[in-house]
Amino acid sequence: MSAPKRPRRGWDLVGLGAGNAMEWYDWGIYATFSAFFASQFFSGTPGAAFLKTLAVFAAGFVARPFGGFLLGWLADRRGRKSAMVWSVAMASAGSLVIAVIPTAATIGVAAPIVLVLARLLQGLAHGGELPAAQTYLSEVAPRQRRGLWSSVIYFSGSVGVLGGTLLGAVLAGTLSHEQMVSFGWRIPFLLGGLFGLYALVLRARMRESEIFEEQRAKPQQPIGRQVLAHPVPLVRVIGFTMGGTVIYYVWAISAPAFAIAERGIDPAGALWAGSIATVLYMAVLPLWGALSDRIGRRPVMLIALGSLAVLYFPLDSLIRGETWQLLVAMSIALMIISAISAIGPAVLAEFFPTGIRAAGVGVPYSLAVALFGGTAPYLQTFFNQRHMPAAFIWYAIGLIVVTMITVWFMPETKGMDLTGEEAREPAGRT
Repeated sequence: MSAPKRPRRGWDLVGLGAGNAMEWYDWGIYATFSAFFASQFFSGTPGAAFLKTLAVFAAGFVARPFGGFLLGWLADRRGRKSAMVWSVAMASAGSLVIAVIPTAATIGVAAPIVLVLARLLQGLAHGGELPAAQTYLSEVAPRQRRGLWSSVIYFSGSVGVLGGTLLGAVLAGTLSHEQMVSFGWRIPFLLGGLFGLYALVLRARMRESEIFEEQRAKPQQPIGRQVLAHPVPLVRVIGFTMGGTVIYYVWAISAPAFAIAERGIDPAGALWAGSIATVLYMAVLPLWGALSDRIGRRPVMLIALGSLAVLYFPLDSLIRGETWQLLVAMSIALMIISAISAIGPAVLAEFFPTGIRAAGVGVPYSLAVALFGGTAPYLQTFFNQRHMPAAFIWYAIGLIVVTMITVWFMPETKGMDLTGEEAREPAGRT
């Protein structure tokens, strides 16, 4: 018999938010500080070393589908809480390893090898974090306000991204460039590992989702068989993720580093611009989430995706070496992207039944993020260094169009009942 239902407050949401913030901090600071530590691990010109560092950033995404399956399986069989505890532990361990890796000048080729292994560990963690966290939050949220509650995922994640960006701005303004290259870049990784231990304690105090507890008491079929029995949602997750993940990683994660390395913008100015734009992004997240609870998920998504496809070229062309240009372009892009981020966790959770909700989302979502999001900063830099920036922009717009088509044909899911063997869709489309 399940425990009496109680509203989830206090340590449950604090634990989820704190852990998610630290997860995104650990994942994002690699891109934020890559321009500073690239030469410590790779040889060649500054541009070539930076490109190799971004290749390692992309390599971290290789592990994400495996993390999506392993931690997704754990979340669907042992509990959402258990998966979220393990994801924070692995992400923190990866940051601590990066913080203490000797440079290539000290241990040679072993330095980049250890760097890759640490990123693979963080990839496993990040691949399982989002599916488990967004599944947990969607299951404990009131069904008529699930879009609003869903915004907590990227709001807390953005707190982590913002923390890393602000720390970068402070360090770049306090330390000289030589000091940043020598030791300053290690500070954020060390702090990420230490703060992750605190988030681990908070998550250990969380309660399990009641929807999952009710499902766990029932006989269970093998997860792999259940997931394969839902081919349409699997394909839908990939199509839904392709466009959003590319534009998110370009504008929310790697834009300051790209502006520093490729557009000649002052490092401190670029990081402050990224911080301000991230604050604006966070401010409008709950507004988009609440709007989707009123008018539906599909209209909000289509408006945002269409706007991004139209504005991508103008926003990119605006960035020409001045800090204010980066600030304006990032602010506009992120306030639109926030519509996708705010309701994405709710939409993905609404695709699958309880028994495979985390694994069903985790594998195709992580695969799409690895193929399209993880490679986006590398491809953007690659084409820019070959004086072909428009090629990457057209590529990104093409993926946005694929996501728009996916959203157009998907059912409206706002207000869906997530309990039972199958999630039940509301009648009709909004």
